[in-house]
Amino acid sequence: MPNEFRLENYLARIGHSGPAAISLETLKRLQLAHLEAIPFEALDPFLRRPVQLDSASVQAKLVDSRRGGYCFEHNLLFRSALQAIGFQVTGLAGRVRWMSPPDSPLGPKTHMMLKVDLTEGAYLADVGFGACLLDAPLQLKTDVEQATSMGTYRLTQSDGLFSLSAKRQGGWRTMYVFDLHPQIQADYELGNWFTSTNPNIPLTTRLIMERLAGGRRYRLVDRLLSTEARDGEVVAERTLRSASELSEAMRDIFKVTPPVPAEEIFGNIGG
Repeated sequence: MPNEFRLENYLARIGHSGPAAISLETLKRLQLAHLEAIPFEALDPFLRRPVQLDSASVQAKLVDSRRGGYCFEHNLLFRSALQAIGFQVTGLAGRVRWMSPPDSPLGPKTHMMLKVDLTEGAYLADVGFGACLLDAPLQLKTDVEQATSMGTYRLTQSDGLFSLSAKRQGGWRTMYVFDLHPQIQADYELGNWFTSTNPNIPLTTRLIMERLAGGRRYRLVDRLLSTEARDGEVVAERTLRSASELSEAMRDIFKVTPPVPAEEIFGNIGG
């Protein structure tokens, strides 16, 4: 069947070996392994290429080739893997606030995340928030700081909405807000179309990549390549000056083989 999920291929792609029990420890290992192996990259929206969310297309792109993807692709893939193992998973959707002023109105649901129910309680799992990749699942528990290897996070709740924030060098920064209403594939298809085609969305106008590996967060925004430690501390930063430097960064840091030559990508970067 074309939409059959191939768990063995996925586990090989992320380098996970051994048993995959239904447990919090397995969830943590899978989330971190996924992020280290499969980068966040929005090359298709940036190049005005369609983003397909059917299972076969997502697997062909993120599992069978050296490509990454953005939130819908990542979290649909992760949900399929968790469900194939036997986890109880619910797909959710959020409204991104990372670049929004605190008093600005809420935008549309353009992000996907997952609720995973375990014997220990409900957890928020997310492998696709490209502005600040979350390296571990978080308890769906409000008003407590939750520390991971790469950051400190906090969930709050107000007016029926959960808000996820990350501690940065300058203080807390809201990532997105969400509720617990389950989403269906059609909801993600609509959000995906809007996010990958709207000219006012950063992913269609800027080259954005991110990967977690070896206790570091690597991020590329247009030509600016940065390396961060915990809580967003920038430990290295440089500007890519040529298509060859971009090609090298994609290959060696982000582990991506792009769909078009690096020269074409570099030429599309504005300013």
